[in-house]
Amino acid sequence: MLRRVLLLIFLLWLPAFAGDKFQRVKPVHLDSGGKKWAQKTLRKLSLEEKVGQMFMIQVRAQFLNVDSPEYAQLRDTLRHYHIGAILVTVPYDSPFVYRQPPYEIAELINALQRDSDLPLLVASDFERGPSMRLTNASPFPAAMAFGAAGKLEYVTDFARISAQESRALGVEWNLFPVADVNSNPDNPIINTRSFGEDPAQVSQYVAEYIRAARAAGLMTTAKHFPGHGDTDIDSHLGLPTIPGDRQRFEAVELPPFRAAIAAGVDSIMIEHELVPALDPGSQRPASISPAIIGGTLRGELGFQGLVIPDAMDMNALNQLFVSGSFGAGADPAVEAVKAGEDMVVMPNDLDASYRALVAAVRSGEIAEARIDASVTRILEAKASLELEHARLVDVSALSRLVATPQNVVKAQEVADAALTLVRDNGRVLPLARQGTKASALAYGQVAEAGTRVLVIIFSDDLRLDSGHRLEREMRARVPDADIQSVDLRTATAMTPALVEKAARAEKVVVALFIAPTWAKQIRVGGELKNSVALGDASAALLRALLEKAAGKSAVVSLGSPYVIAGFPEIQTYLCTYSSVASSEVSAVKALFGEMPIQGTLPVTIPHVAERGAGIRRPALSARKMARRFAAP
Repeated sequence: MLRRVLLLIFLLWLPAFAGDKFQRVKPVHLDSGGKKWAQKTLRKLSLEEKVGQMFMIQVRAQFLNVDSPEYAQLRDTLRHYHIGAILVTVPYDSPFVYRQPPYEIAELINALQRDSDLPLLVASDFERGPSMRLTNASPFPAAMAFGAAGKLEYVTDFARISAQESRALGVEWNLFPVADVNSNPDNPIINTRSFGEDPAQVSQYVAEYIRAARAAGLMTTAKHFPGHGDTDIDSHLGLPTIPGDRQRFEAVELPPFRAAIAAGVDSIMIEHELVPALDPGSQRPASISPAIIGGTLRGELGFQGLVIPDAMDMNALNQLFVSGSFGAGADPAVEAVKAGEDMVVMPNDLDASYRALVAAVRSGEIAEARIDASVTRILEAKASLELEHARLVDVSALSRLVATPQNVVKAQEVADAALTLVRDNGRVLPLARQGTKASALAYGQVAEAGTRVLVIIFSDDLRLDSGHRLEREMRARVPDADIQSVDLRTATAMTPALVEKAARAEKVVVALFIAPTWAKQIRVGGELKNSVALGDASAALLRALLEKAAGKSAVVSLGSPYVIAGFPEIQTYLCTYSSVASSEVSAVKALFGEMPIQGTLPVTIPHVAERGAGIRRPALSARKMARRFAAP
């Protein structure tokens, strides 16, 4: 009888165990079982399947019916080319990024995992956490904000929360942290994506992110090797040359990557850039340079993990092959693998690169053992996440894991701590609240715009979300604030009216949403440039405003802190280093004295302020707040 009872219990328990198909998030770790699975799997793969494992393609996550032609094409691509990894992003049409709900992304990833013969490595560029691509995720600011806040524990929390939210979606690999030291104020593509300009601080923060993220189950990537911080060219558009001799690289560019390796980073991304200090006389970008990948990274630094290039559809690389620099018929994927890359990320022509790589192995140009070495690393990365046991995520758990109240509060805490007051003439801050009494009308304006506070929001495009949260926060404190938005297309036409309004206003707030954006080009000084700066029309408007009202204006940079270098007449200047909603809230709270201002510059602004500068201000006391509050 006892045996029957035990057998019944076992039979009831077994299906429940077998149905446990969802990933279990653990620290990233490759055990002996994972190594055996990788070796066993490698032996079963054909050459075509092995080559396919080395490709990472981009997937723009959105709702797709699994019977739709769009999904069928995606599924067929995965199967036909035996794709090993996907880079999850969202639909975009620069400057617009169409962020998606968490459920859409998780469902699509699950569908693709089901339709892939081998488990997929799922990566994403979650540099600010999943909120970069998702709606309703914890809204952390850019990396430079952490440098300004100056607390290592914030990096720990950020990594842990990013891992929690990423793994809930089915994303196991974050292409972060940025290990670049932003030493060039004119850098158009790194800028606020870096923790700062001090190699020691960047190294410390990079290492801490890697340790904390991996402990929470998220693979990491240090980028952009051997350093992309000292350039004024965006490699999406052209081929940069990184200056400096070997001594400078040892002192500035390489320390964060050494720290990343010591911390156990899973992969390192190589940039498309010329680096004479490490590959003298070569015209090969680092991403296809045997001297830099095999010599410097593998040899001198001793890195044994995954080596991947930056996206291979970028102009910095493609223009070289279009021009025939490496001979007729040369393929970027073949050159990358010959140089030591383990994966081919976002090839410009998937079919051509896949066929070229297979042919290069069959002809003996690339030894199959070289392919086996890379595929082993890829399979072991999957095993370090236990994807061989379970590749799906429990979509029902998203509501418990993404944007928890405590995580959203933590994101706001970081944004608050980062806010930096660089200049203060003592005549503008803090602004006085006018009241928060709502209109009796259910719809329509609360009140006609007054002349007490004028707010002008500068953005790249009025159709973007830039400034929407800032406007709501301002109106909650000054319901009749006159709030105007301008972009490059409207700035010139609006200049006369806005200058007149500024002359009549008691206080003026200028909010500048100027952030690094890939392949962004604007007119600066009459020339089309890739720049993190105000375009000519917006710059002319700002100068006109400052000429009329500099003494009563507070300028807030919600992005690049370097903007003030072009406008020395600014008298009161605050930096948030980011344009996320939490940074907009921080900016308004600081303007009204509702929080202490304690951030310090993690970079030097030429002719304005040195790294470490920052004017500290306590929050107004409750009594002072009450005295400054004027009921409507």
